[in-house]
Amino acid sequence: MPIRQPIAVVLGHVDHGKTTLLDRIRGTSVAAREPGQITQWIGASFIPAATVNQICGPLLTRFKLKIEIPGLLFIDTPGHETFSNLRRRGGSAADVAILVIDVTKGVEPQTVESLTILRARKTPFLVCYNKIDAIPGWKSSPEGSFLLNKDAQRPEVLTDLANRLYTLMGSLSRLGFRADRFDRITEFGKTVALIPASAKTGEGLPELMAVLVGLVQSY
Repeated sequence: MPIRQPIAVVLGHVDHGKTTLLDRIRGTSVAAREPGQITQWIGASFIPAATVNQICGPLLTRFKLKIEIPGLLFIDTPGHETFSNLRRRGGSAADVAILVIDVTKGVEPQTVESLTILRARKTPFLVCYNKIDAIPGWKSSPEGSFLLNKDAQRPEVLTDLANRLYTLMGSLSRLGFRADRFDRITEFGKTVALIPASAKTGEGLPELMAVLVGLVQSY
């Protein structure tokens, strides 16, 4: 039986980088055209398997992953508090979700609301820990891979990122979710994967897409 494209909803607090992340995946500039660069509607975009394969690159071999889906249908949702009904609609249609959290701000009100929606519908999800390029001293790389680029960072910068990750893990734990950095997880069905990334530079995008494909194919 052929597999249809999974529906992936992108959720999170306002200005945490949801539309910018999708712009980076799609090669578009939707965020720049929105008033105040704040999404006010639900948008859908189909990303074919060939594009996913191009983004993931050599990580597919590293993760021993073969793309079996025809692609991914992404749904972008508004993050502003006044659009809670649109977030519920987007969340109810999804097979899987990407929860975008700003590394400089952490869990905020609409983050909690998004988690409530995902828990109620038992939707598997991963976290894009966005804006790592805003961490003081972080050196961005055009290569895109977080795993490759983290080795080029100074020890104190990696310690800063690790502390931010542990703070996020604690916040999610208090909300009832077990989470860890994606490369330290063995069972993605039981632990929420945290992928440090930057929608602005594209860093972490290969890991994000690879983990997303692996997660949807496991279901």
